[in-house]
Amino acid sequence: MLKPQQTPFRDIVSLDGLWKFALGSSGNETAAPWTAPLATNLECPVPASYNDIFVDRQIHDHVGWVYYQREAIVPSGWSHQQYLVRVEAATHHGRIYINDHLVAEHVGGYTPFEADITGLVSAGNSFRLTIAVSNVLTHETIPPGRIEVEEFTGKITQVYQHDFFNYAGLARSVSLYSVPKQHIQDIRVVTNVDGTTGLIDYLVTVSNSTTERIKINVVDEDGRNVIEASGTRGTATIDSARLWHPGDAYLYQFQVSIVGSDDSIIDTYSVATGVRTVKVSGNQFLINDKPFYFTGFGKHEDSNVRGKGYDPAYMVHDFQLMNWMGANSFRTSHYPYAEEVMDFADRHGIVVIDETPAVGLSYSIGAGQSSEDSQQTFTPEGINNKTREAHKQAVRELIARDKNHASVVMWSIANEPASHEAGAREYFAPLVDLAHELDSTRPVCFTNYGDATYELDRISDMFNVLCLNRYFGWYTQTGEIEEAEAALEKELLGWEGKYDKPIVMTEYGADTIAGLHSVLGLPWSEEFQVELLDMYHRVFDRVESVVGEQVWNFADFQAAVGVSRVDGNKKGIFTRDRKPKAAAQTLRNRWRHT
Repeated sequence: MLKPQQTPFRDIVSLDGLWKFALGSSGNETAAPWTAPLATNLECPVPASYNDIFVDRQIHDHVGWVYYQREAIVPSGWSHQQYLVRVEAATHHGRIYINDHLVAEHVGGYTPFEADITGLVSAGNSFRLTIAVSNVLTHETIPPGRIEVEEFTGKITQVYQHDFFNYAGLARSVSLYSVPKQHIQDIRVVTNVDGTTGLIDYLVTVSNSTTERIKINVVDEDGRNVIEASGTRGTATIDSARLWHPGDAYLYQFQVSIVGSDDSIIDTYSVATGVRTVKVSGNQFLINDKPFYFTGFGKHEDSNVRGKGYDPAYMVHDFQLMNWMGANSFRTSHYPYAEEVMDFADRHGIVVIDETPAVGLSYSIGAGQSSEDSQQTFTPEGINNKTREAHKQAVRELIARDKNHASVVMWSIANEPASHEAGAREYFAPLVDLAHELDSTRPVCFTNYGDATYELDRISDMFNVLCLNRYFGWYTQTGEIEEAEAALEKELLGWEGKYDKPIVMTEYGADTIAGLHSVLGLPWSEEFQVELLDMYHRVFDRVESVVGEQVWNFADFQAAVGVSRVDGNKKGIFTRDRKPKAAAQTLRNRWRHT
């Protein structure tokens, strides 16, 4: 599913803006009441999560369906085209209605879906577009959760294991776009390097079998055509290719055209392509056959008012802050980010660990807190075969969407699952096989959490890179830097001794209140955050297999309401409105001199 693109043969109409908005009930209701015009005076912006937009606790806490509605017009010039409605994300279950018709349904809150409406609305005519979104999570969804009913009031609440607020709605763009009736459906590019020659293996899928020619042009950043090829499958070679490097992005445009029998162009599509290689060799992570050391963050799509709504201003500012600090990478914790973010990373040479929404696959963690009395995770009544099918679909959709991004160097298929519990291997083995089957060119990882030590973990041998989330000095050895340092080094040396694999510390840090200071360096103070990070870095520098450090988190973010989190998770190096804490200078001094 290619992202809509404006070309001489394709058009896009943005449907972003204010939509009518209404709450549904909490059940899995039918569409019948919602195909008619919504009787509401509420308007909600798209893209944005709806939860923090309104000054209404009922909307903020709503569990179940909500409805967005607006009128749209198919341009009259599209009469000979095929046209579709595309939703970039509906968290977590979306339905598209055209007038009275349900035309598409999708489960999964962070990847796009669309509906072909060519046969329902004639070019030049208007139509009523309704998008229904449900935020309900169960033990068979990715991410998982459960519904509870309050004892005295009967209020329905959503319980989930992940430690970030369950923002919902249309957090990314909605568009109406056209393609020629005979068009390019998909393009896959895989790059390699042979000496100074760049190789682009490609596979093109068209909408129907055709006798027309497929023409390939590779164009450099100066607009020069450096290679021509043809056919739906092949290899394009670039002599003296300029490679895509971290911090030094270079992108070729891989242009595909359908050419008619009269040599006229029927359709064209261009994929920005960075020529680079990614490999794991022993305990090294190699980009273009050179050892690469990850510096950066786990992040969140999270900001005031918008929630998880895509915001280009925040995106550009966040990348500016990462550049200021010398960060070269981030992980899309804990879900695929907006594709505009991936495009931006491609253009600016930022390396990405791309993660599925599979967070919360451990009943021993509840919203970031460990529990010793929890039930087993992998059971027929818990995380089961149906959950794994949803997980497989999340892997398929992530790789299908992001496979051509040069910035993406590794797939993370889960965050902090119960990898030490019985059933973990049986659950994950098919997922690892699927990821490698879909993309044999990138390493596959998952992020391991503290209870699943190198002695207890059951699945890490199946993965290419060890990604560890550890909170020595915070959740354990709290405030005791010397004890935490010894425990951390023992743990890392244990992993190094057991596996000859690269280790990336994908989470480490401490909750820190901006402006809270302590001459004793006590927990929650800015001084403690600095001391803790310095300790981790000393240990990293002593362990040869450590090839990366990604601090948790880039910025403070909203979490589930509860007594363990006061207005969110405060582990950010920046506040939620992107003001630096003292640790920002500490990291900047380290990373800009690494």
